[in-house]
Amino acid sequence: MSEVRLRFAPSPTGYLHVGGARTALFNWLQARKEKGRFILRIEDTDVARSTQESVDAILEGMKWLGLDWDEGPYYQSDNFHIYREFVEKLLSEGKAYRCYCTAEELDAKREKALKEKRKPKYDGTCRNLTGVLHDKPHVVRFKTPHGGSTVFDDIIKGRIAFSNDELDDLIIQRSDGTPTYNFVVVVDDATMRITTVIRGDDHVNNTPRQILLYEALGYPVPRFAHVPMILGSDKTRLSKRHGATSVIAYRDMGYLPEAVVNYLVRLGWSYGDQEIFSTEELIEKFSLDAVGRSAGVFNPDKLIWLNSHYIKTGDPERLATLLGPYLEQKGIDVSSGPNLVSVVKTLQDRSKTMIEMADGALFYYKTDFEYDDKALAKFLNGNLVQLYGEIRDSLKEADNLDHGTIEALFAKICASHGIKMKDVALPARIALTGGTAAPGLFDVMEVLGCRESIQRLERAIEYVQELERERQ
Repeated sequence: MSEVRLRFAPSPTGYLHVGGARTALFNWLQARKEKGRFILRIEDTDVARSTQESVDAILEGMKWLGLDWDEGPYYQSDNFHIYREFVEKLLSEGKAYRCYCTAEELDAKREKALKEKRKPKYDGTCRNLTGVLHDKPHVVRFKTPHGGSTVFDDIIKGRIAFSNDELDDLIIQRSDGTPTYNFVVVVDDATMRITTVIRGDDHVNNTPRQILLYEALGYPVPRFAHVPMILGSDKTRLSKRHGATSVIAYRDMGYLPEAVVNYLVRLGWSYGDQEIFSTEELIEKFSLDAVGRSAGVFNPDKLIWLNSHYIKTGDPERLATLLGPYLEQKGIDVSSGPNLVSVVKTLQDRSKTMIEMADGALFYYKTDFEYDDKALAKFLNGNLVQLYGEIRDSLKEADNLDHGTIEALFAKICASHGIKMKDVALPARIALTGGTAAPGLFDVMEVLGCRESIQRLERAIEYVQELERERQ
């Protein structure tokens, strides 16, 4: 049995968008499932629009998603001499021809066909010319067979047939000597021994032309699987107006790669009612037979739900490593504050994104935070000075600050005043964090430690006393 070989072949004219990432993921999963090879090829024959910045963005996006490749990246721009050799091969075998029709002549032919209500395809004027007009510019066209049909069994869409009479004599080399997309794709896939082509269904109409080229060149035709497109929530084609479509943009917004991968694979593929998959499960369970024929609809709420799940169940040490850069972007020096892993543990259940976690962690590192206006009006008054003082003094006597010690300390204060825990805990949380939207008080105090907790209580006392003086 021959080796299974799949490829992802993006054009470096922009970032790695959601649709491209899903195509790469499906190819990667199929290669891993079949223990084959996953090949990365950069299709940069459009020299005018291809940029190194786009190449870097594509590679960065794939690495972030964990889609490692076994070969490549290969660059089409390195193979122009090979494409010319294959053009010459088809010319010498009479399977291609030089076309000398000018742009003006082609426009006239097109207009005439439209007036006569015919399909505006090339009429074959130069198809049977003999000899070479060396001094006249020309393109090279492939001789599409007349009559019959080109049929293929798409793994996802089933049997698809095209009448050859509907197909044009495809240009395979432009007048400047550069090859065209459909031609180089076939040459690359053939010479790289690609066995399965998984791509978007916007390529379905290219497939019959490419199959005819495979056959003309004498190469086996790979299996094709055309994946339906991704639509926005309004059922139109996914675009920037539906939110960020760049994979890296989702990273920058605080999403985890495993959440994005899990979400993308479920945009068109299913395995019963299961929603959440580990990478190992995806490789084991993924099948092109289970990819639907209808378009997937992008649902940002579902992605947020998945992301919050992976944050909630994630390894705190890994999340701490990820959290650091988000805090640094907000001007926080994480080396001079509480342990990041301890901070993460208090915020995992409360955070839907890493940005949200970073925002929630700011009070741990900022000693000059402002008190929330609502909390200020409701809780920070002169009656709290004594309470804050008692908590502070109790902390000064504590040997260490673990949950048991903190709970006993507050239970004692509650008993001495005949009040409930919430009457003490809420004001104390405001003093330590600046507001009420924070992790549990005991967790916060354990992370901050005795010294920082005492300093924040003393700051709150001074603040309340200053407010009382201003009110008098």
